[in-house]
Amino acid sequence: MGYKTILTVVSELDQGQQLDSAIAMALREDAHLDIFCVGVDHTQSGYYYPGASAYVFQESIDKAMASAADVENAVRDRMSREHVRWSVSSAVTQLGGLTTLIGIRSRYADLVVLGRPYGDTATREGETVTEAALFEGSCPVLIVPGELTEPFGKRILVAWNQSSEAMVAVRRAMPLLQAAESVEITVIDPSPHGPERSDPGVALCQMLTRQGVKSDVAVLAKTMPQVSDMINRRATEIGADMIVMGAYGHSRFRQAILGGATRNMLEKASVPVFMAR
Repeated sequence: MGYKTILTVVSELDQGQQLDSAIAMALREDAHLDIFCVGVDHTQSGYYYPGASAYVFQESIDKAMASAADVENAVRDRMSREHVRWSVSSAVTQLGGLTTLIGIRSRYADLVVLGRPYGDTATREGETVTEAALFEGSCPVLIVPGELTEPFGKRILVAWNQSSEAMVAVRRAMPLLQAAESVEITVIDPSPHGPERSDPGVALCQMLTRQGVKSDVAVLAKTMPQVSDMINRRATEIGADMIVMGAYGHSRFRQAILGGATRNMLEKASVPVFMAR
């Protein structure tokens, strides 16, 4: 089973590369592309002096509606020239309601394609949209740092840490893994007391092989401070053009305070990252 409904969320006019990537993925999977244009009201009316809140609130809503309309019109103009099945819709929400809105839309998609949620090219809503798709929508997310170009997904690196999140990511990425020319299960500094004992990655490799995936295992010592640095370096060494990994091993609050492999990966990865949890 492949990905037959692909969702991408657009909130700004300069998300052309993200839209290009979503189109490329829809063409590859022969899927329907659902483009959701969002206008976000960022005001917090409680901070305004009495008597001005209603006016400021309405003005901000009007700006969000105008922004969503501009984005939708630009997307429709672009998609009219593409040979892919597509639909476009738009909505306006306050920042506090964005998570629920994206969660509902992504719940009925097979895959969400987004740009990098951190860094100079990220949108204001990028992190919230990514987390909403993963947590509220329970949908796998493909983060594309630039533009998705072919060949794509020929050599895939699976970042395996024996966690339930990593296992969910592998299962959700199965169509991509089966289509790949080779898959490396990369295990970094595994604990000898972990659930797989002295053979980390072997059981997963056996499972993937039975699914027709051409896979092998590489166990690496941690020689760099961040696990994400190790994963990125290994991806470069083997020429991987995609990384599959579990997302957010602990709560979002703790993740935001302490950082972690997921955030570091999304900040530094030079190839697409497929995440699920």
